[in-house]
Amino acid sequence: MSNDQVLQADLPVDGVIETKHAGEESLAPQKTRIMGRLSYLLAWFGGCVSIGTFTMGSSIVGTLNLLQACLAIAIGCFVIGIALALNGAAGYKYGIPFIVQARSAFGFGGTHFPGLVRAVPAIVWYGFQSWVGAGALNAVSATLLGFDNLIFYFITFQLLQIGLSMFGFKGIKWLENIGSGFILVSLVYMFYSVVDKYGDAISTQLVNIEGTWGLPFWGATMLFLGIYSTMMLNVSDYSRELKEGTGRGVLSTLYAMSILPCTLFMGLIGLMVSGATGISDPVQVFANAVDNQLLLVTTLLFIAFAQVTTNVLNNVVPPTYILMNVFKLKFRTATIIVGLLAFCTFPWELVKDESAAGLQMFVQIYSAFLGPIFAVMVVDYFILRRQKLNLENLYDENGPYRGINYAAVIASLAGAVVALWFSSVSWYASLIPAGVTYYLLMTNWSACARFRQ
Repeated sequence: MSNDQVLQADLPVDGVIETKHAGEESLAPQKTRIMGRLSYLLAWFGGCVSIGTFTMGSSIVGTLNLLQACLAIAIGCFVIGIALALNGAAGYKYGIPFIVQARSAFGFGGTHFPGLVRAVPAIVWYGFQSWVGAGALNAVSATLLGFDNLIFYFITFQLLQIGLSMFGFKGIKWLENIGSGFILVSLVYMFYSVVDKYGDAISTQLVNIEGTWGLPFWGATMLFLGIYSTMMLNVSDYSRELKEGTGRGVLSTLYAMSILPCTLFMGLIGLMVSGATGISDPVQVFANAVDNQLLLVTTLLFIAFAQVTTNVLNNVVPPTYILMNVFKLKFRTATIIVGLLAFCTFPWELVKDESAAGLQMFVQIYSAFLGPIFAVMVVDYFILRRQKLNLENLYDENGPYRGINYAAVIASLAGAVVALWFSSVSWYASLIPAGVTYYLLMTNWSACARFRQ
């Protein structure tokens, strides 16, 4: 029997043995890890070139100056690194995905709540970024071939991404690793082109303004953090693929340093271009910023490629695992459904210039629900479980984690209410109310007794 055929897990699941083979995607614990530290860093780097970050940069025009924007992005990425290392610890240690990890806090039935909250923004961003990528391909086609049909390219591009997603994490690993170098070079070039063309307007609109260090500044850190608040929730889906032997401090550094360059470049490009021109559509931006046809085509292809690397890592895997958990689907079937759902998000409405403020609000609202769930899961794993999980219980639908743990649901909703009240810093505002409420309910409410096992 070859190594690829070695069984990775044999755990009782509702009286049935769940078996996972190498290269097969399932919810069973991962024992054969496929990513080393460098590969993991490159995967996160390639997966974080989010056009959503570009849009968040556009949304803070007139609020912060260039220095304040740089610091806001850096602070956001630093917080992201710590949060990813914390919530990814269980997945890294036990090889379990997010939806299984959440069972200890929410129960088998209760995981539908964090799963839905995580899946909705993923599918929305999936549709949004696919439309942007299709727009870039259409612009290349119109320039070189004279064929201009955005709907055709949107459908084709989405089908391509669905096909790539079906290869699972091995395909994702190589796609992200190979694409990282091209992405880095393209980002540097795009940044240079924007500064070269709009330098005077940038100085007037962004450098020579006072800005603010008050609440809007911290709100901006939350916006750039909020783009990744979805990944903070399901980071175990990725950390279960990282080979063992990496400390939490090194992991935090890996996360922060992989996310920071992409976020800094994309956020600042969005801020500078929108501040100088009022345009927030990245395809229009680079069509105007680049005069050389060859470089324009290369840049547009980068935009399309970047959407693929971001979508398959961040916006396909999480809702796919959630569908697998709820409906007992196979990985490939679930990826197809997720890809088809992305068609239903009306992304052509989200790319309009006036939509940047709406997307900012969207990030604030979903972060208000993701933050409390993150707090509940961290308190559950580090304080209540003391980093020890019983895998048999996590895979036994009739065991102590059966049904719904209402303490987790109540705590999450309590945190969300506070977060919505302070919407500009919603993710930050949700953490303490949710974490404290969950701890008090779990330690004092008799209904939670079996979940304390």
